[in-house]
Amino acid sequence: MGRTSDVGRLTSDVGRLTPRCKDSRLEPALFLRQTSSVPTTLPMVAGQALRRQTCQDKPEVTMPAQYPMSPTTRQYLLITANYWAFTLTDGALRMLVVLHFHGLGYSPLEIALLFLFYEIFGVITNLVGGWLGAHLGLNRTMNIGLGLQVVALGMLLVPAAVLTVPWVMAAQALSGVAKDLNKMSAKSTIKLLVPEAAQGTLYKWVALLTGSKNALKGAGFFLGGALLMWLGFRGAVLAMAAGLALVWLASLVLLQRELGRAKNKPKFRDIFSKNRAINILSAARLFLFAARDVWFVVALPVYLSQTLGWNHGQTGGFLALWVIGYGAVQAVAPRVTGGRGGTAPDGRGALRWAAALALLPALIAIALAVGNQPAIALVGGLLLFGAVFAVNSSLHSYLIVSYASSDGVSLDVGFYYMANALGRLLGTLLSGWVFQVAGLEACLWISSALLLAAAVISLWLPRINNANA
Repeated sequence: MGRTSDVGRLTSDVGRLTPRCKDSRLEPALFLRQTSSVPTTLPMVAGQALRRQTCQDKPEVTMPAQYPMSPTTRQYLLITANYWAFTLTDGALRMLVVLHFHGLGYSPLEIALLFLFYEIFGVITNLVGGWLGAHLGLNRTMNIGLGLQVVALGMLLVPAAVLTVPWVMAAQALSGVAKDLNKMSAKSTIKLLVPEAAQGTLYKWVALLTGSKNALKGAGFFLGGALLMWLGFRGAVLAMAAGLALVWLASLVLLQRELGRAKNKPKFRDIFSKNRAINILSAARLFLFAARDVWFVVALPVYLSQTLGWNHGQTGGFLALWVIGYGAVQAVAPRVTGGRGGTAPDGRGALRWAAALALLPALIAIALAVGNQPAIALVGGLLLFGAVFAVNSSLHSYLIVSYASSDGVSLDVGFYYMANALGRLLGTLLSGWVFQVAGLEACLWISSALLLAAAVISLWLPRINNANA
């Protein structure tokens, strides 16, 4: 009886879906793929009966589009475009400030101080921003970040007499707040767009977002230099502010409302995570990024310039290309760690990759100490370090989104990126001090020690892998 009703329903669906024209025939296999209401156990005799059915003289029915874009995919693309636009202006702004103030005769230390508040406010924003996202919704925190970046760019359009170090530091502080609101919102939102069981898909989406962001940041370095040459400082800043303002207005209209707002409103004290896995991962992230920046931020550019004799264009261009390559590796990290299937990793993957990375700075330091080709040792080592570090970073970015609670996801992600920003700040401070006191090789040995600490901490990460493609 059940099978007879299935045949009847199938016949009815044929009459509704197929165009009516003389002598047309319906292949059963094609129709079964188009009709979700028919069970796969339907007897072939039903299909054979349908094969013999001919069309009647009835009006032709227009078929709808086969593959419309899903709302989830549309939101993901909107968030990614948002993040891309912001990152491009963020990288370009940094290069603009460095080159412009270097041209005005500012010392390297004075230029570095311009970005001090950028890093400090990143720590504060990630800690408080997660709480704001849970209360206001991630669409609002993302749009607030875009709006603040437009304001920060506008602050640099004042007359040259007003463009003092304190004023630029204030603009950079606002830009730091904007950047981390935007990043926290983008990473948190992906958690809400992917089903809980589809961890493989979540890993791929996070890796693509993170990798493309870093590649565009490197492209932003080139954009900043090009705009400075073509339009001058004020013209370049005005062009970026206008472009980002258009992106902001589009985001206000198109981004989904109430996205990421927690059902149970968290108290302010909840900004500190109570999740053991997130606390362990955050500690590992702090050491991971401190290990990168302890030699990358100050020590490496100065060494390339002073010891190897590279000019500013060579140093800046090489580091920009390094960041682009780093982002490209991040985007394909799921294939590196999980093969073609992109299987999602667990704590064991974080441990293995951190341990492998810990060897590289030590090997570079040894090569610099005993070799007579420092350029080859440093550049080759830096490229290898960048590739392995990119996999570590992408893997961590997936794990935090996976570990985070769906209700109030921004609290967990914000706390984690607070540790990330704190690691960057610690590494930046150590980079200048250690390099001045003991040189690049000492920075590399400290980097290895910090990475070893990250690997040891990763021993306590959860080892259960619930990955699904």
